[in-house]
Amino acid sequence: MEAVSASLDSMAAQRELNVFITETPDEARAQAEASDKRIAAGEALPLDGIAMAVKDNYCTNGVRTTAGSRMLENFVPTYDATVIRRLREAGAVILGKANMDEFAMGSSTETSYFGTTINPAGTRLGLDNLVAGGSSGGAAAAVSAGLVLAALGSDTGGSIRQPASFCGVVGMKPSYGVCSRWGIIAYGSSLDQAGAFAHSVADVATVMDAISGPDSADSTSWQGGRIDFSGAAARRPKKLRIGFPKEVLALDATADVDAVWSRAESVAREIGAEIVELSLPSLKHALPAYYIIALCEASSNLARYDGVRYGHRAENPQDLTDLYERTRAQGFGAETRRRILLGTYALSAGYYDAYYLKALKVRRIIADEFRSAFTQADVLFMPTTPSAAFEIGAHSGDPVEMYLQDIYTVPVNLAGLPALSLPAARDARGMPLGLQIVGPQFGDESVMAAAAAVEVALNQA
Repeated sequence: MEAVSASLDSMAAQRELNVFITETPDEARAQAEASDKRIAAGEALPLDGIAMAVKDNYCTNGVRTTAGSRMLENFVPTYDATVIRRLREAGAVILGKANMDEFAMGSSTETSYFGTTINPAGTRLGLDNLVAGGSSGGAAAAVSAGLVLAALGSDTGGSIRQPASFCGVVGMKPSYGVCSRWGIIAYGSSLDQAGAFAHSVADVATVMDAISGPDSADSTSWQGGRIDFSGAAARRPKKLRIGFPKEVLALDATADVDAVWSRAESVAREIGAEIVELSLPSLKHALPAYYIIALCEASSNLARYDGVRYGHRAENPQDLTDLYERTRAQGFGAETRRRILLGTYALSAGYYDAYYLKALKVRRIIADEFRSAFTQADVLFMPTTPSAAFEIGAHSGDPVEMYLQDIYTVPVNLAGLPALSLPAARDARGMPLGLQIVGPQFGDESVMAAAAAVEVALNQA
């Protein structure tokens, strides 16, 4: 109870960071009291008493769930998402719903109807105008600021790994299907995946153990059984083969990428790994293919927000068409409207084959190239982002510049692979830069074991 009370006090003292959309202090205290009783009785659960934040696109029974949008500003679900239910069953204490880009569409939380989250790693350096990343920026910032020990995010094209890199914490996206999507407000259904933030690889593994596993409510849930994340984090691989894709530096070679790449190579040698240079020729095509697929799926998923059943509703409509038009114009922000329009265009007659089907073919080629790469290496090293955290407003005038922030993360989602980002270097200002460790499909344990070994080497440096 004392730890949770301290977290609630810290939340009150750091509200200027704009980490939470909805705080749940009364519910948290009740959960903490229940945890204390179980611990005292010798019946402690895996996450008993652990203070956590959850991204605001997870449905939470009786607690407002907005997805960062005016459209759902007053939506209160009557059920928990599967991963939320599993957190509760593991004893976690949920302190509130973390800020995010609207409907997970963004890389900075600047598209949130509730304002932008400030990067705590930046404020510690006297830089008060840096973004926390996105779309799970609030969850990453909650961990970075010390408000919680762990947090739940979701990752469609890098929305866990990119803010983890910006905020200097560990963030993992598991293989597609390892965590249930049931109860997550959808963006791109073939890309979305739940995952976790924490300060260490072992802590992320503990949360992943709690939330992963098959779910009959999710038809895309992997039925291969549970993955032992914590067991893998405790292992030390005897001889790793680490792949370094040679196309990485050709994509967006910056000083920050060079710093991460140099550190990655030295760490690989420190842990006694074999360095394998390999090729992913189609990596440069991943970003456009991803945005076509994601936006097409978004246009379909967001069609349900029409002002009829739930969510924002325009007042005094003249007719049904007017209701739809004004509800969606008022309820969605500019970036969300842009993505819906682009997705609808790509799915329209005459353009479906030229854009959407072609993007699906590119997706298959990329997945095949990753599959081939993993015959040569156990895991791959890649930078998480092309740069460290940028200033608020730096890319708001050019959407493409913002999309390029995902250049190293979206290929992983297209292929459905597991990936983890951990702090590996710093830029000239002292801001953190993440190293991304990517594994084969359902090779989550390989990623976790490699990440634990890399973390030890980085901490000893």
